[in-house]
Amino acid sequence: MTAVVAGWEAAVEAQIRAAQERGEFDNLPGAGKPIPGRNLPYDESWWIKSFLERERIPGDLLLPTPLQLRRRVERLPDEVRDLPTEESVRAFVADLNTQIVAWLRTPTGPRVVVRPVNADDTVRRWQADRAAAAADRVAATADPAPVEVPRARRCWRLPWRRR
Repeated sequence: MTAVVAGWEAAVEAQIRAAQERGEFDNLPGAGKPIPGRNLPYDESWWIKSFLERERIPGDLLLPTPLQLRRRVERLPDEVRDLPTEESVRAFVADLNTQIVAWLRTPTGPRVVVRPVNADDTVRRWQADRAAAAADRVAATADPAPVEVPRARRCWRLPWRRR
């Protein structure tokens, strides 16, 4: 068994040496740079953090359900800001409230206070935000009346006319 392993290792080493001679390991990305995370203290969850970063997965997905719901409630004004109608805002809030009530019926995970969102308050804030954004757009696009600058009179001096 050890002869097979030794023969396999020799074959692998020969392939690596041949690739080095061909220059396949030259100019690799990250060459000469330290291995990421080696200068930090040991972290048991380094592999999950690197996976999330590499795959660009938001870390919020790892949170328990009540914390995810609480974050969604906190971010609600930003999420509904671009919705076109009041009905779509109310539908968004209704969907969020459905998820909150479902969690309240069978709570799992840590005990975190999460309450359903008042749709009327959300709509009022959405309308105020849209009105403020519209006023900002109008103020930005409205040009003040152009001010005419009087042109200076040019005084031509003729070479034969001396003063």
